[in-house]
This record gives sequence, C-alpha cells and structure tokens, in this order.
Amino acid sequence: MLTIDASCAPTLTEAQHERYDALKASLHEMGSVVIGFSGGVDSTVLAKVAHDVLGPRAIAVIGASEAFPQGEVEAAMEVASQIGIELVCVPTHELSDPAFRVNKTDRCYHCKSELFGVLRRVADEKGVQWVADGSNADDVADFRPGMRAAAELNVRSPLREAGLTKADVRAIAHLLGLSNWDRPSFACLSSRFPYGTEITRELLARVDACERFLRELGFRQFRVRHHDTVCRIELNPEDFSKLLENREAVLDRFRDSGYTYVTLDIEGFRSGKMNDVIRFGNPSSHAANGN
Repeated sequence: MLTIDASCAPTLTEAQHERYDALKASLHEMGSVVIGFSGGVDSTVLAKVAHDVLGPRAIAVIGASEAFPQGEVEAAMEVASQIGIELVCVPTHELSDPAFRVNKTDRCYHCKSELFGVLRRVADEKGVQWVADGSNADDVADFRPGMRAAAELNVRSPLREAGLTKADVRAIAHLLGLSNWDRPSFACLSSRFPYGTEITRELLARVDACERFLRELGFRQFRVRHHDTVCRIELNPEDFSKLLENREAVLDRFRDSGYTYVTLDIEGFRSGKMNDVIRFGNPSSHAANGN
C-alpha cells in the first residue's frame, strides 16, 4: 500500500499527472457513465473525477447483496454524499445463481455478470451510454474472472485504460481530499472461502460478524478466511501483537460465531491469497474443489 505523509501537501509526479489527465479526457469522451460504486478508493476516485468532468451525467450505483459486508453500504453512501454524485442503491442476487454458490474458480465471473447486468439496466433507465468499474492497472496481474464479464457486457475500466495503478489512485485521492484516500482495500465476502466451499447466507453472515468484531477492536487491514471448522485470520504482521493481546475476546467471539479453531496466518495479510491454489498449481486442491 502507498504510504503518504498526511502532514505534507499531497502532490503527483509528472507521470501521475499525465495519467490523471488521461482519465479526465477518457471520461469526457465517454459523455455519460454509470459507475459500479463500492466506496473503496478506486471507485471513489472514478466517481469523483467523473462527477467533476460530467456533472449529472455521472451516476454511482451500489449493488447491495449478502456478499457485501454490513456497514459498507452506509460508508459508501456517506462517501458519495461527500462527492456530491447521484447515488442509486439496487439489490443484486448472486446467491440465486447456483453457479455462484458452488464457488468454483469462475465465481467472480458470475458475481460480476449479475452486477454489471444490474448496472446496465440502471444505465438504460437513466439514458446513460456507458457502464464502468473501478479496476486499476494493477488488477491485470491478479486472477480476476470478473474482467471477462466486463468484456462481454462492454463495461469499461477508465482507471485501467489510463494506466493508473493503485498507488496512483491513492495519490490522486489524497490530492482531491477524499476522506478514504488511505482506506485499506476490501473485497466481497465471497472471497473468504476456498474454491469448492459452497457459499451460503449463513456462512457469509458468520464471516461478516467476525470481521466486524476485528474492526471494532481497531484493526484496519485484515481478512477472516473460512476453512470449515477453522477460521484463519490474516493481519498485517505489525498487528500480530495486538491480536494476541485480545486473544481471549477474539476466541470467545469467533467460537460463538461457529468456529471450533481460530488461527493466525503468520505470513500476514495478502490480497487474493485464496487464489494461491490457482497461481501455484496445487493439484490436490483443484481435485478436491472440482476445478
């Protein structure tokens, strides 16, 4: 994650200015856009710049579902209000799709297909030409089947098209004075489950409750990974001691939520870690998961 000294006036490098200008030019060329909005820094920067360039022809849309962590909708609505962009909140229904629930390696494709389909309907109702998401240039290095859904449904990624990396996005967010410029990244709750583990409302709620407890304890960057009766907590290594200081409280809460064993991943937090079975080619995991 990019670290910026908040006591210093935020600035961009010449290359970042060029990419920022490219983003504004791209949005101006698009003319109107509906943005898939999560309240994360990527979609916030996209929404802010789109609103600055296009005014009322830019609309932010939150797709609310059981896989979206509790509290994130409210936080996203607050950020949208700060920006001043029109916000629409619509339900999505990933869990009604068996291909999503079965949780194979293409789960994200089915999730994004549902979301982008909803965004396209909103765009059609509003008379808006384009649908866009907040993917950035770094995302192409990860395993992201959702990009296939975006391509199939003609969804654009203006940040990625402008060559903006995550560090660039955070620098622009800081420059623009966005309140969430240094907010830790998050992903939908379905990413907490190993491929092949069926995703249910009950399991999503269990993971969400555990993560909310860690947030209440003051942790910022973390994941609660579900492995049947085992919970694996990912934290930044510098937060390990704080977790151990709260060991009894964490154990009690997580066991009350349904976990028999609660573990700490000593590697620490790493986004997309559940994709290791794909990256490193673990044959037994693929066989077990039917992938």
